[in-house]
Amino acid sequence: MSIALVASSEALRLKPYGIFVEVQIDPSNWFLNPKDDIRSSYFLEYVATEFDIQGLELDWVCVAWDADFRFFNQDWGYYQFRGTNWQKIQDKENMAYLKNTYRVLLTRARQGLVVFIPKGDENDPTRKPLFYDETYEYMKELGLKEVTDNNTSLFSSKYF
Repeated sequence: MSIALVASSEALRLKPYGIFVEVQIDPSNWFLNPKDDIRSSYFLEYVATEFDIQGLELDWVCVAWDADFRFFNQDWGYYQFRGTNWQKIQDKENMAYLKNTYRVLLTRARQGLVVFIPKGDENDPTRKPLFYDETYEYMKELGLKEVTDNNTSLFSSKYF
């Protein structure tokens, strides 16, 4: 059985949650090493991006969702984080690319999927709760089962 943490390569504001997409994984260690090896996907310490997992399948996947692709006012918003803030993507081709990124992330699991959506932080203008709230609510409307603890909200399509 394989488990993994994945995120968009543009998910640059997940760092406060210990998710660093800029750190490159060693694919052979990440995919092939046994569960007692900290470099393997089993430890959930290294996150793989859409580039690392395209065309591959894993048993269980946790998709860490950032504000680069957010549901707002009944539509999807497309953003990239540059410098110290989010910038809206206007180019149709780049929008399609970002949408496809999340399609890749959401379709890698064979047995089950968990989606991690941060609550955000009112004190951090790059992680405002409003960047995440409607995406979270939309996932609930789609029927994903909510699992919560004190600091995070998770959705699972199967028991995990």
